[in-house]
Amino acid sequence: MRITLATYNIHACVGADGRFDPERIVKVLREIDADVVALQEVEHHPIDGYDTLEYLAAETGLTAIAGPTLLRKTRHYGNALLTNFSILKVNRMNLSLHWHEPRGALDVILDCNGQQMRVVATHPGLAPWERRRQVRQLISSFAAQPADIAVLMGDLNEWFLGGRILRWLHAHFQPTPHFSTYPARLPMFALDRMWVHPNNRLLKLEVHGTFLARIASDHLPLKGVLEI
Repeated sequence: MRITLATYNIHACVGADGRFDPERIVKVLREIDADVVALQEVEHHPIDGYDTLEYLAAETGLTAIAGPTLLRKTRHYGNALLTNFSILKVNRMNLSLHWHEPRGALDVILDCNGQQMRVVATHPGLAPWERRRQVRQLISSFAAQPADIAVLMGDLNEWFLGGRILRWLHAHFQPTPHFSTYPARLPMFALDRMWVHPNNRLLKLEVHGTFLARIASDHLPLKGVLEI
């Protein structure tokens, strides 16, 4: 059995042209046709009687799990997960540090054809020392709670390919290739990443760089194919 995972920073559904257009994000998600999608920068606008995440779930036929990090009276903002697998457990991890934008991770256990797959979807902070503390917290969590298959994916905000953060993640999961995903129109930086344990389950990793994906958000989606 093969399944498709993806991580996608949707930039609150604001495209490279500055337009708010959630329908474009839906079309990109349909192009990818993934079984599990980690979303970042999900902002909860009202759309046809739904909020943003409900709208994306309804239009793709996937089940949504919200992981907001900024809680406002009108518009929550943060991470989310879309999946067509049965959800066994959901944990919302707090990765926030004082005086910085609140950050978190969605930690979800899914039933994939009888195997438990742990998916952690995250979007760490902008400051290097902040990211280091957050990534150490994530690695400790994976070490404390093993699963049949473990996946970490999201917008890591890590620009330095030789930095400590990526070295730590490669040491824990084994290295995976990096692909430039930002900015979407002319990608130069590999901000969006995916790691899988056991590493040999990850058969393919690639950027979804269609014409529509290059204008729907400021990031391109990253897609992986796993063998279950």
